[in-house]
Amino acid sequence: MRMQIQLDALGGVAGDMFLAAMLDAFPDLEAGALASIAAVLGEAARCRLVEHNDGVFRGRRFLVEDAAGHDHDHDHDHHHHHDRHAHEHDHDHHHRGHDHHHDHGNDHHHGHDHDHRDWTVIRAQLEAAPLDPAVRERAIAIFAHLAEAEASVHGVTPGEVRFHEVGAVDSIADIVGAAHVIAMSGVEAWTVSALPQGSGRVRTAHGLMPVPAPATALLLEGFAFVDDGAPGERVTPTGAAILRHLCDPGAASVGKARTLKRSGVGFGTRTLPGVSNCLRVLVFEAAENGAAWDEEALSLIEFEIDDQPAEDLALALERLRALPAVIDAVQAPVFGKKGRMMASVRLLVRPDGAEAVSEAVFRETTTLGVRRHEVRRAVLRRRELAVDVEGALVRVKRAERPGGATAKAEVDDSQAADGQAARADLRRTAERAALAGDDPT
Repeated sequence: MRMQIQLDALGGVAGDMFLAAMLDAFPDLEAGALASIAAVLGEAARCRLVEHNDGVFRGRRFLVEDAAGHDHDHDHDHHHHHDRHAHEHDHDHHHRGHDHHHDHGNDHHHGHDHDHRDWTVIRAQLEAAPLDPAVRERAIAIFAHLAEAEASVHGVTPGEVRFHEVGAVDSIADIVGAAHVIAMSGVEAWTVSALPQGSGRVRTAHGLMPVPAPATALLLEGFAFVDDGAPGERVTPTGAAILRHLCDPGAASVGKARTLKRSGVGFGTRTLPGVSNCLRVLVFEAAENGAAWDEEALSLIEFEIDDQPAEDLALALERLRALPAVIDAVQAPVFGKKGRMMASVRLLVRPDGAEAVSEAVFRETTTLGVRRHEVRRAVLRRRELAVDVEGALVRVKRAERPGGATAKAEVDDSQAADGQAARADLRRTAERAALAGDDPT
């Protein structure tokens, strides 16, 4: 089944809401998600899913308790007092540079302000944890979006970013759990509804900030918004990072035939006036179009370089590859006028980002001009599986070709095997399992 998900941001988007909604739709992933969280946090937190009904929707909530048994109230608060000093604000708004203070009224204050971690520390923690490689990759990517946004806002490098509440155990639990369900659900495409804009201000280490906070706004550039009149911070930094990781802001599902197979609802902890504080996931099965591939429109940017040192051009290409709109970048040697050796560069780019990529090319390279073409790309349907081969998890890409499925194992995942023959055998075993449908985790 080729699954696609539409995120219906009725109440907003936060990390715990996303995880709760996904596990409501995919309850078979719950044990694995909790195990992934425990692999990173150990005894620092206990997590559980609970049923919730607000009288309109039935769904689930994701709760985190710290080692002392205190519940962490990690949803964004949608009940801000405008232009006042008392903000009921929860963990997902507390992020690097936006040390949003907790003001829970009669609730216990858990002292989150001291719970901060550098991005480099969190990354090392994720890399050292016994996680499935696909889960680790997703978790690092989501945190990297946050680090890059905060670095841009504060004029530092991502390595210098220090997370405050986004570095707390509840936010780490949200992101690792989200990474698990994203990696293991097998969903091929994600879209999101227009996001609720919210309103008001949040108290930060830098004073009062408007909603959405600066880093959140940066992460959500290109996404559609709607003002539904309900106040508060409606999309949290963690929620925004998940959306940036999953969704192409310009993607839409209009006109594509598909069948709704199931749905799930994840609740936040606060009450919104006149609207349920929930995120809904709609799980679709895409209709087959009779071909083994999908087609899309892209932009091709081409140029040649003959006067930029090779080592500097290599750095420039790495920066261009890192741009969100760039799908692929290739470089090839060619001969130019007077027999000069040149580097020919081709960038495959999403159409809505072609202008920004062209600007980056002029900034990063010495070229005086670029050529842009509109092209169509046919892409084989494929999915990545994590296959257990005698205790070793090997990522395998399975592609559906007109003549039958093929599989290709990730070379890096076989490096623990001793010797070339053992590595090749490990990859072949994983590929056979992926083609047979054996033990895809």
